[in-house]
Amino acid sequence: MTILIDIRPLMDAQYSGVSEYVYRLLQAIFSIDKKNQYILFCNAAHNVAKRLPNFNQENVKIVTKHVPNKIFNYAMLWPFSRPRFDKLVNEKVDIFFMPHLHFAAFSSGIKSVLTVHDLSFLVDKSFFSWRKNFWHCFVNVKKLTKKFSTIVAVSENTKRDLMAFCNLSEEKIKVIHSGIDQAFFNNEINPEKISELKNRYQLNKPFILFLSTLEPRKNVEALVKAFEIIKEKNNSDLELVLAGACGWKFKPILKRIKSSKYFKDIKLIDYVVAEDRQALYKLAQVLAYPSFYEGFGFPPLEAMALGTPVVAANVSSIPEITGDAAILVDPYNPLSLALALEQVLEDEKLRENLIIQGKNHSLNYTWDRAARAYLGLFEEIISKE
Repeated sequence: MTILIDIRPLMDAQYSGVSEYVYRLLQAIFSIDKKNQYILFCNAAHNVAKRLPNFNQENVKIVTKHVPNKIFNYAMLWPFSRPRFDKLVNEKVDIFFMPHLHFAAFSSGIKSVLTVHDLSFLVDKSFFSWRKNFWHCFVNVKKLTKKFSTIVAVSENTKRDLMAFCNLSEEKIKVIHSGIDQAFFNNEINPEKISELKNRYQLNKPFILFLSTLEPRKNVEALVKAFEIIKEKNNSDLELVLAGACGWKFKPILKRIKSSKYFKDIKLIDYVVAEDRQALYKLAQVLAYPSFYEGFGFPPLEAMALGTPVVAANVSSIPEITGDAAILVDPYNPLSLALALEQVLEDEKLRENLIIQGKNHSLNYTWDRAARAYLGLFEEIISKE
């Protein structure tokens, strides 16, 4: 069986979200499957080979084209529907797998699988900039999902959204949960690494951690308000660490952060690489994840695996993914968020229970499990021919 995979997200300069998902999933698939043949396709006007992971397995090869992305992407829209991915690689392809939403064109006879991570852009367009909404409009997810023979949703919540917003039948959608990297199950983080991170960011006081992109969907302003409520009640040494790159519409969020009377106790950290994330979770007293909407949500599981308690929003996929191992609150109510964070900070028995439950719960989400589910799906699709 020859499987063609679109790896355009792996050309991102910094991995997060979808790019991290694609990398970890393929890494796991290739470590298991030595039998099937894989062709990985990417495109960029310039040579970005240095950005691509070193997939050096014998049954894996990469095909790269160098067409300006705007021309390449928009050519695939109707009525052109060119270039077709399978024709670009000049080989007989059994399955075309696209692990993300993007422009796509492929021959009608090919079995095809599309992974959808979330439909936040259909749920609430205000989460995004006009440019991103324009891009989503052109991708036309409703039409795109009709092209593919099978859709993978990363959560039951995303499956429900696909049925509601794209009018897809339940039979067409298969849920395969994402995983977290094995490194997050390692509780023996190098003490030198922790010390270096503490010194680099001056993390000498207990802190609440937020780790995600600074954008409206992530509800950072409610977290800042909750932090202020906690500080008003107890003027402690507690700090708030906001770790993540700036995303869509970040300027009003930064303005709100900087206007806080406790701004001196808020640390802004930019994009954090995976090995630093481990130490950061380990140092934090609690992870706050008050997002308005998530298709899956990696940070809560990563934190749980490392023994950090989690307070998260009770909406979208988050209750599904966190189960009973986190405290869930109304993301529209900063007071309830503040009270939950206070509980975790002050109640040692609660902390211990959350740590134990979190570690046990996170073991259900591995890339090995996700990879085996995908391989099973590919075999099932081919067996139906």
